[in-house]
Parts: sequence; structure tokens; C-alpha cells
Amino acid sequence: MRKVSERQLDSLGNEIHVPKDMKKLLNLNFLKWLNKTGRIGKYDLPYLYCYTEIFPDYIALDNEPGLYHHTPQTCVSFYNYDNEFDGIHGLYNAIYFGDEKLLTKYKKRYQDVNFFITPDYSVCGDVHHLENLYRIWKSRIVGIWLSLVMGAVVIPNIMYYSEEYFDESIAGLEECSVVAFSTKGHMRNPQERQLTRKMIKYTVDHLHNLNAIVVYSVCGNENDIYKLFEYATLQGVSVIIPRNRLQVRNAGRCHRG
Repeated sequence: MRKVSERQLDSLGNEIHVPKDMKKLLNLNFLKWLNKTGRIGKYDLPYLYCYTEIFPDYIALDNEPGLYHHTPQTCVSFYNYDNEFDGIHGLYNAIYFGDEKLLTKYKKRYQDVNFFITPDYSVCGDVHHLENLYRIWKSRIVGIWLSLVMGAVVIPNIMYYSEEYFDESIAGLEECSVVAFSTKGHMRNPQERQLTRKMIKYTVDHLHNLNAIVVYSVCGNENDIYKLFEYATLQGVSVIIPRNRLQVRNAGRCHRG
């Protein structure tokens, strides 16, 4: 970015040139983090790197801070409605506007969290492609910040909405050994379940370094989830289903039933 300066006078009345913070002035604060990774594809989607041989055993939602340290390997996720974690004072806006006061708040909030799953900004088949792509981009920016600032293992969440754009859903994740899927809301909808099955196959076939998939599931019967991810396991990819509050509750209901 071209450096620009403005003229000011010092205490003796001499003219001096003071550099302008153009990233701040143009709301390009995210470049501080984006410039630390590469970009790929037609839309310059950021790379996100994730390699780990240790995996989460519990998934807490962002709005469950009391569960952030439920176990030493608890993972914080964003599988809430978007307006619960992506409002005006959400983490992405704090990064975008360079709001240091708000960023400090998030640093304290996520202190000592060892695992994150990147935000699950909702993407939909009946929403403009540009909006869906922007949400994938936002998730990557937040993931880079969580990785570099919080020093945590950040697992990319696979966001998808149409077979036509499967390639964009995983662009930039080529070096990842683990990714995450959410099955919440998909299991009872045949069309959604079929789309998920196709996305799983596409992901496994195209991410050649993939060793494991972490699944956020609220289904009380894990066998249904393993069946959905059968293609991955047949290709030697481990399918890991950490516990979470809703899954434990629903499993108890199934057991009582």
C-alpha cells in the first residue's frame, strides 16, 4: 500500500511530514493479518493452515463461556445463530475496524483456549453468491486472527451451499490435516443431508493432507453421523465427534426412550 504523509508543524514551528495510517483511514485493518498468509484462486481467498495430532474432546459454543475449559481439550465453536456472535460488536468487526479495546475484550474472553473452529457464518443456496463468498472470507480472517493472536489450534469449518461452488468452500485449506463439519439441522432434511454427503466426498477427494474430520453434532445417535461420514472413514480419514451440551442432552433422551 502506498505510503502517504501529511504536513504538520513541530513545537518550533517547523514543517514536518507525518505518515498517515492508511490502513486505519481506509478500514483495511484486516490486512495486518491477511498479509501474513497467502491467497488462492479467482477470489484471493486466504490460506488457513491447520495441522494437529491432538483433537478436541468437547465443543463449547461461543455463548457458553462457562464451558470453554470444560476439559483441557475443549474447542470453542461458533455454531450459534449469526446475530449472536456476529453483531456490531462481534469479533470480525473488531478486527475489521481495528477496535483495540474490543479486541482486548476478546483476548481476555478466549484466554487459554487451546482449540477453535472457525466461525460458521451462515451460507444459503437462495442468497447471492457474493454474500456467501464474503462470509467464507470473513471466517478465514477470524481464523487467522485466532491462530496468530491467541496461539490456538484453529480448525477450519467447511461452509457450503451449492455443488457449483464446492471448490470455493475449500480453496486455501489445501495444507490442512483436519477440518470441521456441522450436521446440526441437516440430519432431518434429506436434501441437506445429501448435499452434506457430497461435500464430505469432495473435501476428502481434494484435500490430500486430510487426516481427520471433527464433527459438531447434536444427534443423540452417533451411528447416524458415522453413516453420513462413511466415505471419509473408508478413505482412512478419522471421524471425531466430540461431546457438546446439546448432544449429551439428546443422547440422554434417546437412552431414556
